[in-house]
Amino acid sequence: MVYLEAYEDFEKAAERLYLSAPNKTRCVMKYNHSNSCLKVKVTDDTVCVQYQTDSQQELKKLEKLISNLMKHMASGER
Repeated sequence: MVYLEAYEDFEKAAERLYLSAPNKTRCVMKYNHSNSCLKVKVTDDTVCVQYQTDSQQELKKLEKLISNLMKHMASGER
């Protein structure tokens, strides 16, 4: 599995993946304390997009992305 380098590419790919298959898509976050790195994976079992960062600014962007995805999930939008 390959990590996307640019946050903007990951954000677009994750939103597109969720909107294409909202019932099958899941998001997993994993924090590695030893190297202060957050890894995020969004998958629908066919396509998998991943991103990792240790930047505080990008952590805030990821928080906003996850919040937006959860709003979509809670509202039932497709």
